Amino acid sequence: MRAAIVDQPGTIRVGDVPDPKPAERQVVVKVGACGICGTDLHIADGHFPPTPYPIVPGHEFAGEIVELGPGVPGDWRIGDRVAVDPSLFCGYCTPCRSGHGNLCANWGATGDTVDGAFAEYVAVPSANCYRMPEGMTWQQGALVEPVSCAVHGVRRVGVEAGERFLVMGAGTMGLIMQQLLQRAGASVTVVDRNTARLARATELGAVAVAGDAADLADEKFDAAADCTGAVPAIEAAFDALRRGGRLLVFGVAPEEARVALSPFRIYNDEITVVGSMAVLNSFGTALDLVAAGAVDTDALLTDTLSLERYPDALALMRSGAGLKVQVIPGGGNDAHTAR
Repeated sequence: MRAAIVDQPGTIRVGDVPDPKPAERQVVVKVGACGICGTDLHIADGHFPPTPYPIVPGHEFAGEIVELGPGVPGDWRIGDRVAVDPSLFCGYCTPCRSGHGNLCANWGATGDTVDGAFAEYVAVPSANCYRMPEGMTWQQGALVEPVSCAVHGVRRVGVEAGERFLVMGAGTMGLIMQQLLQRAGASVTVVDRNTARLARATELGAVAVAGDAADLADEKFDAAADCTGAVPAIEAAFDALRRGGRLLVFGVAPEEARVALSPFRIYNDEITVVGSMAVLNSFGTALDLVAAGAVDTDALLTDTLSLERYPDALALMRSGAGLKVQVIPGGGNDAHTAR
């Protein structure tokens, strides 16, 4: 089969690899669509420590089951259309046994630590498959994984109707976060330097937008979510909180990055700072939200490229043009939607 391969950091190609064979309780999925996210850039550059090389990346995906491995429960059938949670938790370490599988001491994920879905086919645990409802497209199914990350983030920070939220970053994750917070009853202000993305945030219901958090110097927020991973954005979000406010560190910063937050403010103003790591018991909820139209997928899906153009898809992601870039391994015309 054809697949995108990162042989080593900085060395990326599309080539032939053996077809996957399903192990015990695994299925083989013919990939319908697979999205690119920031982690894929980190993997390509060698900045994601859990990743071994060579690897076939790709962890945001949906497709059709075409082969059943031994021991797969009988309710799965060839032809089932599924979105797939990439999480691979060991199940026996202390975090797993205490209900925190996303903090697994032996954490893994399809496309991050084992071969993933920038390929024609991928083998995955049947337990990680979620049936897609009729009418949901492959592209929408591939968006379930990023939505599930945002669902977990919203649960971590908490939200009450009427609260004023600040979202730093209007990329795909920021706009998903915005929509989930609004659905929970919050009013959301969005900050981003990209004016096209700010326009999209306004279309999606943001009460205000700004190109710099400094433009909001006189405003204070009940809570803030950083969806950039950029140190200045995290610090600005912290500074924008009212007393008793909450900060969600959601974007992925480099491991060596450090932020300057006032410990006196954290103490005196009782500021809560929480992190959110990937997916935890949130994939099914995310699938339901996408199926119900609670997330405007059309506003997020801007670019589709063929598998053979995977290096171009990475470059497009780096450029910041558009929003969600997806690869369609089965072919189809490349497309860009200017919205």
